[in-house]
Amino acid sequence: MIAVIDYKAGNLTSVVKTLGYLGAEMLVTQDPEVVRRAEKIVLPGVGHFRATALLEELGITEAVRESVAKGAWFLGVCVGLQWLYEGSTEAPETRGLGHFGGECERFPTVFGGEALKAPHVGWNSLEEIRGDSRLMRGIDEGEFVYYTHSWRAPLSADTAASTPYGGAFTGAVERENVMGVQFHPEKSASVGLRVLRNFIEL
Repeated sequence: MIAVIDYKAGNLTSVVKTLGYLGAEMLVTQDPEVVRRAEKIVLPGVGHFRATALLEELGITEAVRESVAKGAWFLGVCVGLQWLYEGSTEAPETRGLGHFGGECERFPTVFGGEALKAPHVGWNSLEEIRGDSRLMRGIDEGEFVYYTHSWRAPLSADTAASTPYGGAFTGAVERENVMGVQFHPEKSASVGLRVLRNFIEL
């Protein structure tokens, strides 16, 4: 069973609809005990990083840590990926899970001597896909996915795929059973469906 965490942020309905289309058994929840029992966890999200403060208030942050430590699979989407890091300059007072080092920062206003628009909205390519990534299995470099965000996660050894915009940033992150995507798989046509199917089949 997949526990889909509801913290009143953004794209919950579209993620649930897409998981259902793929045949996933799931439960939308704010209950930390459901999260502790889940075999898989999905944290969707659109909007301000501050919204993730509710996860701490509900006791879900600790429940996620316990569940992941026991081997449950975790997938964060958009702000859900950013929450996996130590925090974000968008809301410095709100701490992330801290599973991955570093913090998310806003896109630069200028890159290569030219103004850079933020948010980064639209289709962009996945590059430097890690060969051992289970989440990115069957996806070729250069395939396109859909983004809408103004803050980005840093590149690291845990980056499973990068995307170029104002320099490369982490489009997907993966370490063992914890994964995240900055793009919206539920809006990314066949590539996004492949990513979600890979997660369901883990």
